[in-house]
Amino acid sequence: MIEKQFQRLTHEVRSCVRCDLHQQRTQAVFGTGNPFAELMVIGEGPGEEEDKQGLPFVGKSGQLLDKILGAAGFSRQENVFIANIVKCRPPANREPTPEERSTCLPFLLLQIELIQPSIIILLGSTALKGLIDPDGKITQVRGKWMEWNHIQVMPTFHPSALLRNPELKKEVWEDMKLVVQKYREIVDPKHHSDHL
Repeated sequence: MIEKQFQRLTHEVRSCVRCDLHQQRTQAVFGTGNPFAELMVIGEGPGEEEDKQGLPFVGKSGQLLDKILGAAGFSRQENVFIANIVKCRPPANREPTPEERSTCLPFLLLQIELIQPSIIILLGSTALKGLIDPDGKITQVRGKWMEWNHIQVMPTFHPSALLRNPELKKEVWEDMKLVVQKYREIVDPKHHSDHL
């Protein structure tokens, strides 16, 4: 059942022309991972590599994200689903406009509804603004649990911010420790990580 709904939604996303972002895309990026995942990671939008490959987080930011998730004992294939606020690449990787975010949001809300994650990690301010608080500031809320639609939400910095400022890695790792703790509490008490 969920697979069929996922296929329908994937097709809808890939053929979407609701906003101007579709005009320059190579392809829309639906998301990747386990559709039955208890952990969902939400970023901003596709970059150049993602637009080419049709998958989220495959560039340098994605490689760093995979390392962070792996260190916490998570993987895309097994227990994570990764998606973005907008499904098409904004020109020159600019931040999606509020209009673009709100036009694309119904797709993300449907993904969340189908996946039914217990925990969401929001990567960066665009994800925070797009899903929870249009005026939210990631520097003020990162590392603090929020509840949204009965889902535990952890906002943290986007991996691209870590590439620009490696000092932020320490803070993101602190946030990931909280995610692992919560995951063990509400999903799997036996969840294993070599580092935590």
